[in-house]
Amino acid sequence: MKKTLLILLALVGIQFSTAQMESSTSKRISVGAKVGVPNVLSFNGEFVLPILDNHLAPFIDYGAFDIEDGPTDIGLKYTEFGLNYYFGSKGKGLYIGAGIAELSTDLIFNDLEFDDGTTGSGTVGVDIGTTNLKLGLKTGGVFYFRIEAGYGLGSPPKTIDFTATANGVTETFSEPIPEIPGVNESGLLIGNIGFGFSF
Repeated sequence: MKKTLLILLALVGIQFSTAQMESSTSKRISVGAKVGVPNVLSFNGEFVLPILDNHLAPFIDYGAFDIEDGPTDIGLKYTEFGLNYYFGSKGKGLYIGAGIAELSTDLIFNDLEFDDGTTGSGTVGVDIGTTNLKLGLKTGGVFYFRIEAGYGLGSPPKTIDFTATANGVTETFSEPIPEIPGVNESGLLIGNIGFGFSF
């Protein structure tokens, strides 16, 4: 009985010691996914730098997806890179972030009506560049959860001018920007939740 109790106490002590060591060290690399706006779904990587007491962490996000807005097909690619500053010294907890983002769009306008009465389609690409400022919270451990909110400062265009051709007829069109999640006249809203693994 004493032997079993001694073994049980030793196992609890080892578990407690391991948990203390794990919580006192920083997990340097985090990889995962984010869901929200404007990225809809993106993959995320982050590296906590071992300098300056583990406060700084460069990051990169990338996502590509297609959406439809009525007769308009929208292909989106979202890329962001920047730096997070953690207020704690273990690469977790409350942080602020700043980054440069680009939302690249390939727009296909279907059912364009030409002057001669025919219909056709036209394609145009639009890139929206922003400077992003965010506030976030990230949990620690091997499996992490994060939440972010912020704003991307930029100036997306209100209309797009492009040329389309149908049945040998070429015309210039001016169309309003289709609705893209999170994008407004002065930039883009940022709001997402993320999860992944740290090691």
